[in-house]
Amino acid sequence: MTRDAILLDTEERMTKALDVLKNALSGIRTGRANPGLVDSIRVDVYGSPTPIKQIATVGAPEPTQIVIRPYDASIIKEIEKAIVAGDLGYNPQSDGRVIRINVPALSTDVRKKMVSRIKELSEDAKISVRNVRRDSNKAADTAEKDKSISEDERDDIKDEVQTLTKQHEDEISTMAKAKEKEVMED
Repeated sequence: MTRDAILLDTEERMTKALDVLKNALSGIRTGRANPGLVDSIRVDVYGSPTPIKQIATVGAPEPTQIVIRPYDASIIKEIEKAIVAGDLGYNPQSDGRVIRINVPALSTDVRKKMVSRIKELSEDAKISVRNVRRDSNKAADTAEKDKSISEDERDDIKDEVQTLTKQHEDEISTMAKAKEKEVMED
């Protein structure tokens, strides 16, 4: 592998680890209603499980309420069933055209559990980034053994990989701290 190929692969894989963390954090509930809270729900319509965002608009007009407007009113019952089956602790209420979900306030214990979950997720993301670093360093060593790069280039690659690792770990920490603060706010 060439120097550019190793570094490009490293950055892409580290960015993917960040994206996975962003997705996971968006599904963690804060004190406010957020359309991301129902993103994980899949509705059985048209013969296959479909993400709720593809069959309805999801919004949070108030801090304690999520509103779901299906594009096709005939599937409103299926959406309600999927929300209840999703085991998120929500009780959907429908008027035949719109589903409303009231999001209850969080207790201190629940908030603390969510903060520990955020820490787990961020640590998993950091481990992923470190694994990418290990793989990239191995690739650099292999390329040097194969004589496709020099020893100095290998050391430069390792330095750049370490810089990328530090940069992504810092970003992970920043994202986790911001989400923890958001969860602990009343």
